[in-house]
Amino acid sequence: MRDRNFLVENNAKPIWHPMAHPAEMRTQPPRIVMKGEGVEVTDIDGKTVIDAVGGLWNVNLGYSCDPIKQAIADQLSALPYYSGFRGTSNGPSIELAYELTEWFKPEGMVRAFFTSGGSDSVETALRLARQYWKIKGQADRTKFLALKKGYHGTHFGGASVNGNANFRRNYEPMLPGVFHIPAPSTYRNPFNETDPAKLAQLCAAAMEEEITFQGADTIAAFIMEPVLGAGGVIVPPDSFMKLVREICDRHGILMIADEVVTGFGRTGAWSGSRLWGVKPDMMTMAKAITSGYFPLGATLIGEQVAEAFEADTTTFGSIGHGYTYSGHPVGCAAGLAALAETRRLKLDENAAARGEDLAQALAALKAKHPLVGDVRGKGLMAALELVADRDTKKPADKKTMTKVADVAYEAGVMLRVSGNNLILSPPLILTSADVKRIAEGIDAGLSAAG
Repeated sequence: MRDRNFLVENNAKPIWHPMAHPAEMRTQPPRIVMKGEGVEVTDIDGKTVIDAVGGLWNVNLGYSCDPIKQAIADQLSALPYYSGFRGTSNGPSIELAYELTEWFKPEGMVRAFFTSGGSDSVETALRLARQYWKIKGQADRTKFLALKKGYHGTHFGGASVNGNANFRRNYEPMLPGVFHIPAPSTYRNPFNETDPAKLAQLCAAAMEEEITFQGADTIAAFIMEPVLGAGGVIVPPDSFMKLVREICDRHGILMIADEVVTGFGRTGAWSGSRLWGVKPDMMTMAKAITSGYFPLGATLIGEQVAEAFEADTTTFGSIGHGYTYSGHPVGCAAGLAALAETRRLKLDENAAARGEDLAQALAALKAKHPLVGDVRGKGLMAALELVADRDTKKPADKKTMTKVADVAYEAGVMLRVSGNNLILSPPLILTSADVKRIAEGIDAGLSAAG
């Protein structure tokens, strides 16, 4: 690798960064992360901080998981790549598909379609949903329903079902036939309702109304994150996902659970769907499937959808969709090792326990700092929503958010800023001592900005 001076001089110049303004990155270059160990990362200046972001929701096993590294090295030696398109396959992809369908058997999943990541997995689910209805002879079912504040990736399909204008405005017009219903957020919702059970009913009623207006026989699928991630870690009322499952069943609409963030233990359960007691028709996976060690994703398919495709005798059942790296042998080998470690370490249980520690620590910060308007979380996914005024809920400005994150970093904690939210998604191997360090870093940031 080139020396430090070269990296600093060229930081954010020949490279454009995702989710950032190129001009801003050039004037305020991003931090250069050079090493990772356990739950910590070290920057180019040698400063080591606890990674409360977990890479990007995905490094559940931390940065020192030797079984995954060894699996990658071994597979590179045996077979670094071969196509999974019609006519060929590879051992790791067959084995990982089996493991995934076994892992998510309680959710009713029976097949796996491999992708390169979360956006790919969502795109696959949306396409398969439309194709399913063509197989069933209901070709008018092309529309999608989704939640405002939801995030489903960056492809045109995923961006279209996204419920956040930040990911849509600059790329419009989006995919036609996508309609959004209010997110079940007790802190911000159009009904001014703070009671979770009542809010769930109101949002479900809004969904029913939209279905009636559009015509149920024109809607292919409803997609949601069991806990909304990038939209600010919005934890739905306990009853909400079951309510929308019932609505989908009543109107014959497929239900897609976007588990890219919530899959493999982050909420304290192996999936968000399992957390809420729901069996979706499809699930999208990525991120923790390899703990971030290799780009890989999967769309998991329930029995009803699988049967329709596999029983089809027309051309409608032929899948004209896929990726060069679908079922990549190295990625699948990484996934097998990651899932084995995830199960061995019982990361779902640790996420639940440490999530309780984190919730208590964040509640204490809210009590101490007027800058904190709301604290939300489930397991080891959490957010602090910062406000300029608690009564009006006016969002904190960008300068304030930057100050909090910068001071926290100097205090030894890497945070992620999303709008006026501080997003926390640390590795699931976190300890109680790590939670305390994270809270202390945030406390320092809030004190400096407040």
